[in-house]
Amino acid sequence: MRARNLIFLTTLMFWALASAAEESRNAGLSRQACVGCHGEDDTGRAQTGPPRGAALLAPMKTELKQALMAGMQKGPSHAISVCKVQAPTIADSLSVGGVKIGRTSHRLRNPANRAPEWVNVVLQAYLDEEKDHAPQVVSLANDREGYVEPIMIQPICLACHGRNLAADVATQINTLYPEDEATGFEVDELRGVYWVEYSLAE
Repeated sequence: MRARNLIFLTTLMFWALASAAEESRNAGLSRQACVGCHGEDDTGRAQTGPPRGAALLAPMKTELKQALMAGMQKGPSHAISVCKVQAPTIADSLSVGGVKIGRTSHRLRNPANRAPEWVNVVLQAYLDEEKDHAPQVVSLANDREGYVEPIMIQPICLACHGRNLAADVATQINTLYPEDEATGFEVDELRGVYWVEYSLAE
């Protein structure tokens, strides 16, 4: 049992490191996705750093990762319950002042995570082009803008989203999400996306 716990905690540590590396990569790609050769974004405004959407998403990603890591320390089945309760709470708390924020997937676990159509267009583009998963800035109607970042499967994600689930994990998923479609993934596969929509007038 002690050896199993040690392996599990070591996996958590590597997950944290991998997540940090992925966030750093996305930050760099974000700048590339929205900045042209003249240092302007697609609206013509000067762009000197990551897009606003990346900054708006950062608190959600941090808070959700912290909640999931705390839940995983008690086991994957507990993390599923944590995700069900805390993920929408975090998204709702950050969806203020004209900002809308969330997660979605082409294979949903929670049906409530269905996204606006503009997000689905980007998600489908990611699926069609397996190697190009750079964050995207999208111009929207009514002086609004959207931003999308990919969520890629890490090794620790397989405990709840992989092909071979522990019995207690499978039971918990079936109990909380009877219409679940979010298993059978492999490492480095696209799990879904984070998305945020906001006003350009602010």
